[in-house]
Amino acid sequence: MPQLSVAGQQFEVALGSNLLDALKVNGIAVPSSCRAGSCQVCQVRCVAGQLHDAQPQALPAERYAEGWRLACQCRVEGDVQLEVFDPEREGMQATVVGHDWLTSDVLRLRLLPERVLRYQAGQHLQLCAGPELLRPYSLASLPNEDHWLEFHVQCRTQGAFSDFARQLQLGSTLRLGAVQGGSLHYDPDWQSRPLLLMASGTGLAPLYGVLREALRQGHTAPIRLCHVAHDTQGHYLRNDLLALAEAHPQLALEFVVAAELPAFLAQFRLVERRSIALVCAHPVRVGAFAKCLYLAGLPRARVFADVFVSANEQGE
Repeated sequence: MPQLSVAGQQFEVALGSNLLDALKVNGIAVPSSCRAGSCQVCQVRCVAGQLHDAQPQALPAERYAEGWRLACQCRVEGDVQLEVFDPEREGMQATVVGHDWLTSDVLRLRLLPERVLRYQAGQHLQLCAGPELLRPYSLASLPNEDHWLEFHVQCRTQGAFSDFARQLQLGSTLRLGAVQGGSLHYDPDWQSRPLLLMASGTGLAPLYGVLREALRQGHTAPIRLCHVAHDTQGHYLRNDLLALAEAHPQLALEFVVAAELPAFLAQFRLVERRSIALVCAHPVRVGAFAKCLYLAGLPRARVFADVFVSANEQGE
């Protein structure tokens, strides 16, 4: 049987075992969330050995080359030596400089890192509340303009991290993990193409950053943003978006409540086939948006999507 070596321990596991399950069964603290390769919080570093990786493209090429793997997507094929992500060793400390409620359900959390953090609009970052409580949250801030890192935390349902975030105060500290993602971004080559942004819930956070980046870079073509919320109170950035639309005539906004979504998708039409679409939502919503865009005539290669799961689905 293959042998795993990690954190000073060695243990045997069955050939073909899921790596995340094998680690957890043997008491190795590895945070996990979606188990689908999307959230990327279960990263471990393969120092030596054989793993079958079902999603080698999920991580950036440079990080993959360093040996990092998503434990939930790997199966053990032989003896393996691993290192687990340690927030105290590899993370960065950040201080809470903003803690306010955009609605009764959405907490806006602003963090000031101890040193400059390089990131792009639309990426997400791991927030560490403890060795096993690590969650990815999308950045709503704009690099090189906002001096803080901004996150929108959905607190409509109870969860371990959202409960932790509620209790934070100005001056509190926590650790930051690695910057992840890249599907949601703005490419300067898109300036003359219509831009379509589609989000549900706090999936709006990264697209808010991408929208501001596009406007900062002088995007000239029409921009259409659609936000789906549980109810009208869920359109938590409505006033900020309306202010942007007033200052930028090429920006059109559509606020849709969940009950209206089927009718909205049924009548959806593209401005033109050259459009670029960026989508961020729960997997079910992403699937509905992607199907709508495909039926409207937008090639799949022009749809960039990121998914998130709710606290309940994360097992919190």
